[in-house]
Amino acid sequence: MQVQSKRTEIKRIIKDTTSLPTLPGVIAKLAELGENNRISVHEMARVVSSDQVLSAKVLRLVNSAFYGFSGRVSTVSNALILLGVNVVKSLAISSSIFEIMEKNVVGLWEHSMGVAVAANVMTKRLGLPEPEETSTAALLHDIGKVIIKIKLQEDYGHLAALINEKGLMMIEAERELLESDHAEIGEWLGRNWLLPEKLIEPIACHHDVERSNVHQTKTAVVHVSDVLIKASGFGYSGDDLVPLIQPVAWKKLGLNEQLLASIVEEVEDKLVEVRNFSLEIQSNNEPKA
Repeated sequence: MQVQSKRTEIKRIIKDTTSLPTLPGVIAKLAELGENNRISVHEMARVVSSDQVLSAKVLRLVNSAFYGFSGRVSTVSNALILLGVNVVKSLAISSSIFEIMEKNVVGLWEHSMGVAVAANVMTKRLGLPEPEETSTAALLHDIGKVIIKIKLQEDYGHLAALINEKGLMMIEAERELLESDHAEIGEWLGRNWLLPEKLIEPIACHHDVERSNVHQTKTAVVHVSDVLIKASGFGYSGDDLVPLIQPVAWKKLGLNEQLLASIVEEVEDKLVEVRNFSLEIQSNNEPKA
């Protein structure tokens, strides 16, 4: 009964939007406009730009290392044209959560950024479609951990103890303690936020690529990117264990050792930019004297 009540509690927290970090009021309007194919990009940009703080956050993320535009996107309209409505909407929605990560879960923030960079590099290197959407799925892949950290603080402490005591991966400790895990919690959150399925599925299945059906290529990229960044030691996702790349993902992406080595080399170069970006954000978040 105790286990079931914990699972129910997590679902209740996610359904109760007032218990989550405050999302900008323009999000509902943006979601509504996204359903109307006749709405122009400029009209959507006007809605996002009406919230100056939100538009600044979106532009900061768009110009960061994991999209590769490095300072070239100066307006929300440009961002919408380059990245598409789904990506900008997802960045807008996630900006509030990531503000909390930047301040409170820096290791996870850096890990998430690293995985987004790796996903972008891999998607482009393999000639796969929609590299920006895949990068966004990668950026959000561990969003469930943020919910556990900020809304289930006592459980988060118990998870850390369990990981240390038993040498578990975080997802194993989550399943033992919560009878759920961050991938499933991220899926619930994505559905609550009405994110597109092409972002939800990689979040839900990045630890079990075989379970991914419609968007298995994107899921495979996020999975492999997650493993590569854990192996690199960049950021901290909650445990130090590096899982093996799942054979289904290796096969789906047509990887070989030589190709993977060249992807890793390019990713490592870009991680220097990500580190600088993270340090810049942390310095901006420090209280002013």
